Amino acid sequence: MKKVLAVVLGLLAYGANAQDFKPFKVNSSLGYAKPMGAGSSAGILLSVEPKYGLNDQIDVGLRIEGAFMARAAEIAGEMADSEISISSSYVLTGTYMLTNTYFRPYVGIGGGLYSVGSLSFSENSSDLGIGASRKLGAMARVGFKLGHFNMGVEYNLVPTTKYTVSMMNGTVAPGKSNNSYLGFKLGFDIGGGYYE
Repeated sequence: MKKVLAVVLGLLAYGANAQDFKPFKVNSSLGYAKPMGAGSSAGILLSVEPKYGLNDQIDVGLRIEGAFMARAAEIAGEMADSEISISSSYVLTGTYMLTNTYFRPYVGIGGGLYSVGSLSFSENSSDLGIGASRKLGAMARVGFKLGHFNMGVEYNLVPTTKYTVSMMNGTVAPGKSNNSYLGFKLGFDIGGGYYE
């Protein structure tokens, strides 16, 4: 317990140093979402991420994101055409700025809850559907900030959905859908910035 308290106090003392940047900011981003796996179709994503700067180089935040995309569905080893659905996420994030200048490259990680959208697809002239689900996932990011402008790439690692499908001929076939996706984002920070 004493070690945990010492670590927490050390982090608070480290974050209490005089900062050149304002600690609170909100990032709004628009981007391109590319689901992983053959047969998937890219879409768009929107995100909002309130952040708090523990110091000039470390931000913690909560990323709230919605990605509109068509994930691939594989049934008995064959790809099925699926429709666009929304996948949302609530991810706790940590971002490390590599510099304290106007141009600030960064790296970051996060983990949280992903709500995977339902799938509707056609297979052998029958319409099939898989319900929405929630999964714990992780995120890794790299990018840069130029003033309040932000550009980045994020990989969202979300576990695969596995299911069984009742076919028209009466057989049952295994199915799966890859839920991971890559996001390319452009955005801006409201707040943050240098102290005057």
